[in-house]
Amino acid sequence: MNEQKYIIELRNATKSYGEKEAKTFAMRGVDLQVRHGEFLAVMGPSGSGKSTAMNIIGCLDTLSSGEYLFEGIDIGTLSRDQRALLRRNYIGFIFQGFNLLGKTTAIENVELPLLYRGYNRYERYKMAMEALRSVGLENVAHHTHGELSGGQQQRVAIARAIATNPLILLADEPTGNLDTAKSIEIMELLQSFNRQKGITILMVTHENEMANYASRKVHFRDGSIENKEEVL
Repeated sequence: MNEQKYIIELRNATKSYGEKEAKTFAMRGVDLQVRHGEFLAVMGPSGSGKSTAMNIIGCLDTLSSGEYLFEGIDIGTLSRDQRALLRRNYIGFIFQGFNLLGKTTAIENVELPLLYRGYNRYERYKMAMEALRSVGLENVAHHTHGELSGGQQQRVAIARAIATNPLILLADEPTGNLDTAKSIEIMELLQSFNRQKGITILMVTHENEMANYASRKVHFRDGSIENKEEVL
């Protein structure tokens, strides 16, 4: 993809459900720009539109009106299959619930997106082990997720998300199921990937303490961006 000033742009982005009197808005005319290498915390109460915005950016949903540009490409012009390819090749996802496969090892979980990308067994193993090494878990590569702590499970999920070298990481409440110590561990890890590898990160969080690891915060309310602030 060609280098653009912004990796992500939402222009008058609106998402609605239903029709006429039953019509409701999850997003109302949102304008948002995210630069390459930025770490953005997306905040707001439940129902504010932040999760809808992340689903749009992750190509898991489409806009009702307005534009979403990814590296200058208008996502609204892409087919479902093209959006799936973009998601597979350029976006990594980290979830609150880890979403690891049961009865499989850490390395098998990390290999999964590489399998979808068509890498052979040797390439998958090498890339997955490198991703696990980058999160400090190469020694438990062959442990199942039931043998790992919550913090270790989330680090496996992060390794899975970065194994394909995505342009952006979308993290949905990545510390929501962790205690404070493990949350700080995960945030420091994400911050290091942002600063050292230049990966663009968008993170949904309710916790201001976790949002302070980002370089900028965006606050949603009632489907709109209420304010934006730089993190000192």
